[in-house]
Amino acid sequence: MFLLMMVEIKTIVVQEGYADAIVKGFGEPGVVEEAPGFVDLSIFVQKPRKGEEEVVVMIRWESKEAWKQWELSEPHLEGHRKAREQKRPEYIISSKSGHYELKASKHPRQPQV
Repeated sequence: MFLLMMVEIKTIVVQEGYADAIVKGFGEPGVVEEAPGFVDLSIFVQKPRKGEEEVVVMIRWESKEAWKQWELSEPHLEGHRKAREQKRPEYIISSKSGHYELKASKHPRQPQV
């Protein structure tokens, strides 16, 4: 069985020593966990280099439709309205976001019995 899936990947580059602030923000409980079609959210941090740290947030959705429903939901829009009211932290160097549809996957092989 092939599961349709949509993945949103946010990449945030911060000054060295500030990755934990990003991890904390995305790692705290929020409303996204209650959204229909939400699968999971994972946070990765690259080892510091040249005074920078990179944080990657991967949010998986059951389908593109579930992701679209979340994007248009009032809790999501309200979160973005609140974020626009706040000044962007100076330790954030850059950020970008991309959306990807799952087209292929591999899984461990089951041992032959």
